[in-house]
Amino acid sequence: MIRNKVNTLRNLIVGVNTSIPLISGQSVRAINFDNAATTPPFKSVMNAVNNFSPWYSSIHRGAGYKSVISSVRYEQARKTIGEFVGADPDLDAIIFVKNTTEALNKLSYRLYEQCSDCVILSTLMEHHSNDLPWRENYHIDYIAIDELGRLSLEDLEMKLKCYSGRVKLVTITGASNVTGHINPINEIADLTHRYGAKLLVDGAQLVPHAEVNMKSHSDIEHIDFLVFSAHKMYAPFGSGVLIGPRNYFEKGSPDLKGGGTVKIVTKDIVLWDDPPHKDEAGTPNLMGVIALDAAIKTLKKIGMKKIEDYERYLTQYALKRLIKLEDIEIYGDYIQSENKVSIITFNIKGIPHDIVANYLSLECGIAVRNGCFCAQPYVQKLLHVTTNEIMNHIKNPNKPHPGMVRMSFGLYNTIDEIDDMINALEELITHRSYYLEKYEHLMDSISSRTFNPLKDGD
Repeated sequence: MIRNKVNTLRNLIVGVNTSIPLISGQSVRAINFDNAATTPPFKSVMNAVNNFSPWYSSIHRGAGYKSVISSVRYEQARKTIGEFVGADPDLDAIIFVKNTTEALNKLSYRLYEQCSDCVILSTLMEHHSNDLPWRENYHIDYIAIDELGRLSLEDLEMKLKCYSGRVKLVTITGASNVTGHINPINEIADLTHRYGAKLLVDGAQLVPHAEVNMKSHSDIEHIDFLVFSAHKMYAPFGSGVLIGPRNYFEKGSPDLKGGGTVKIVTKDIVLWDDPPHKDEAGTPNLMGVIALDAAIKTLKKIGMKKIEDYERYLTQYALKRLIKLEDIEIYGDYIQSENKVSIITFNIKGIPHDIVANYLSLECGIAVRNGCFCAQPYVQKLLHVTTNEIMNHIKNPNKPHPGMVRMSFGLYNTIDEIDDMINALEELITHRSYYLEKYEHLMDSISSRTFNPLKDGD
């Protein structure tokens, strides 16, 4: 029954039948297992953007009919987004940004204005975007993770106690972009609030794959801040969202200042606008907002629970087949696979991760990602990379870098595609000597971007 459903879901996606060239000169239908980075667009999203294009105009303050229509659609999108994640329409501000990274930097700036000496608790499993913005201006400490990359709630509580009220923000990923591990965000919210801190959830990997409910502000399990990106939700065009308490954004000045951020300006006075407009400087990305609005409506129509169940089915199937491969190393808690989004990271002993990824792409038309996935401290922990090894890499930047191979599924992927990948990996493992020799010669030209599998003129 699930296999039949996926055919319908594939029909919702642009580009699932795109043919791409291989290194052999043949062409195959592309398989995309790099959804954790970027998902392909929904057809509904592209249709929404195209259908709205005749009405596109500058939003707010424009008296023209198209400007009025554009303004209405822009503001209606906030309602769509708020309902999707359970935000409070009266108490929360929904601020449009480019992506999750901008949202986190914006919040880091705003918090610094209000509390420059506060403590931030983050984790070692974070994407760099939820780590680096906090390092420069705050005292940051990291909640421990275990050998499988799972967050320690005991260490979180110990650190909250230890800092005796100085912790103002706990910032965690909803789901890891490396292992797919899902953090119990509402349970963490309960614990965080009991010690007087607020909780920020990086929802970039969670919101597209599972139901998220920020809950009422009166609920101790309420999520104070939530950020996520449209490009991981089948909506291109560069839009993202920062959601948080409206009164929090009323204080201080915005990080970007200019058109659309003020009520009154004189030579001597600046009176900032109310949130969310105060934090949306310049002409906004209306088409990106239209795209996100359409994507969320499509996700809701499918049903997030159905998406979660189907992607878990794909993940469990892939894991059952992967663990049978010779010399495979899988990272994270892959036994309790119900507590993860559809991400699997692995290595094959004796074959560098970059060779595995390039082999899959050039020989088989299968897109995966390799490296550290902008989460180097987490990957270093999982790979047991020592400080001496890291210093060695700094001194010798041309040396191979540690990393993994990541496959990540979307709602449109299929069992047959997973079978194709497993068969490809079996071929690589069986004939590893041949492919190692072949790709050792190719890697220099690939890394220097001189290699191109496309024919001239294609």
